[in-house]
Amino acid sequence: MILTFSRGAGPLGAMEGDMSALERAFEAARARRLRVVFPELGQDARIDAAVARLRAGGLADPIALAEMSAAQIATLVERRGVKAALARRMLNRPLIRAAAMVAAGEADAMVAGAVAASKKVIEAASLAIGPAEEGRAVSSFFLMVFPDGRDLIFADCGLNVDPDAAQLVDIARASEKTGRALLGAARVALLSFSTGRSGAGASVDKVRAAAEASGFTGPVQGDAALNPRVAVAKGLGTGDANVLVFPNLDAGNIAYKLAQELAGAQALGPILQGFRRPVCDLSRGATVEDIVAATVVTLALA
Repeated sequence: MILTFSRGAGPLGAMEGDMSALERAFEAARARRLRVVFPELGQDARIDAAVARLRAGGLADPIALAEMSAAQIATLVERRGVKAALARRMLNRPLIRAAAMVAAGEADAMVAGAVAASKKVIEAASLAIGPAEEGRAVSSFFLMVFPDGRDLIFADCGLNVDPDAAQLVDIARASEKTGRALLGAARVALLSFSTGRSGAGASVDKVRAAAEASGFTGPVQGDAALNPRVAVAKGLGTGDANVLVFPNLDAGNIAYKLAQELAGAQALGPILQGFRRPVCDLSRGATVEDIVAATVVTLALA
């Protein structure tokens, strides 16, 4: 079965072109057909069905967990500075071996999390793949696909509990890069309960410091970030943001789940960003369709 996705005539969608971000990702996936390792293949019926659809649709070359290899061992020795014997013991853990496959060039991306906890997926990616830039915070995002045709990036909704101003800058910059890759353009808004200098408090001060350091719009409330009329009234931004950066995990996680339940949005992810290579940490509640689409989006970043 080959999945197809339709698009509404939303205002932000019209700005980015006729094709949705998801449609562009599907098109790119078919053109490139990259290798993606699924360490949970055979452990969950949803993963098995998604792999079959990806293969049948020509969207990817899904692969199962490989045997331990010399390249994987060498990768851990180099990345972690451990001895080969310890690297072999680490590679007995399936998630770490899958991440090492990606780091060693045996796969282009890793998709996991239908069975494993997010903490384990992130730990494996950290150990074997490592951050794209040392000292920079890694984070996660969701591609939010709304029924009215809007595509938005929500970050960070799955990893950093209470990022400080410097970490928010890292999240915002990584999310801008993701937005350019998936949406064609990135207009970043650093969200808060206050717009500009209308409010005060530790959370607002943190977001303001991040906005000043990064040059992105903020602190800004959700309505001013998304509505041009409100943006004019509140005197900050242009009201057409398509990358929303939340001040903490409470706000981000609540927001994406409300968007799913109340607006019927499809939430694809969480997909990790800030690592050397792409990794998708699936939601435990992901459907087969979600897994297929999240995989395709992950591969669009490879």
